[in-house]
Amino acid sequence: MRLARALRGWRRTRPFWAGALLILGGAELLVVPLAPWTVLVGLGLGGIAALGIGAALAAAGLFLWFLPHTRHYVGIHAVILAVVSFAATNLGGFLLGALLGIAGGAMGFAWTPAPAPEPPQPHSPEPAPLRPGGPPRSLAAVLPVVLLAGPTVPQRADRVPAAVTAPRTPPTVTTTRFAPRGLTLAGVEEVRTDDGPRRVMVLRMRAASLSDYRLRTHDGGAEFALDVAELHLSGDVTLYLTRFSGCVQGLVCTTFTPDTLPVPPVVPPFVFLTDVDAEQALVTSGTIVADGLRIGTAPVEGR
Repeated sequence: MRLARALRGWRRTRPFWAGALLILGGAELLVVPLAPWTVLVGLGLGGIAALGIGAALAAAGLFLWFLPHTRHYVGIHAVILAVVSFAATNLGGFLLGALLGIAGGAMGFAWTPAPAPEPPQPHSPEPAPLRPGGPPRSLAAVLPVVLLAGPTVPQRADRVPAAVTAPRTPPTVTTTRFAPRGLTLAGVEEVRTDDGPRRVMVLRMRAASLSDYRLRTHDGGAEFALDVAELHLSGDVTLYLTRFSGCVQGLVCTTFTPDTLPVPPVVPPFVFLTDVDAEQALVTSGTIVADGLRIGTAPVEGR
């Protein structure tokens, strides 16, 4: 009875059924091509791809179970993998594995933890005594989360160009398509502004292409506008963003801030985003090529 109660409490603190669906979908994709070697060779790339995508979906389900704070990132890419399995494998494991992957990824992305109950008000100012025989239970629950969340600890701010001061109000940037190459999420750092340091997300990549790029400043006085039909950045590109929203692969739309940045296990090389709207504190790049550049002033548009 005690074990069942503990398992029920563990299940309610994470997207359990979403992870279960992803594991089942990945297992189904793995089982279909598991045949004698001669049959697997006859299946060709479809059978081999099913092994890789099935293992990735099963791993995504385990991430939802044991790292529920990565649910947004994992859910998005689980849906993408499940959709890709339609073309890359045998119709997504005869539709069953792909549908389980899509449902599990969507459920994992949409899951939200239940709000923590408010602690009872103490009747006296004296602190509650510790439980005998060891540290409080809350410490035991928080410690693994702190250890697992180590990659999200803000990195040192000395990576930001020391001689550069970011504007008080970050410019807003919109683009219809953002296609990075070699993208990595470097974490959270601080940039210097006239009002003090500001926390930003740091995205590093080898290169990036942006279509219909529009930048608007909001740092007082007239608004400056920069419009580019096609913008190409290359050579150790680094973006420092206070907010970033867009639709991953044009399918799932989400918003990230320095306080909600996930811990991604891997960033696929083919990722792109559409309908991007961001607040850009700084950007550094070795080379910038702009096609159809226009610079001027413009009135504030609905802001």
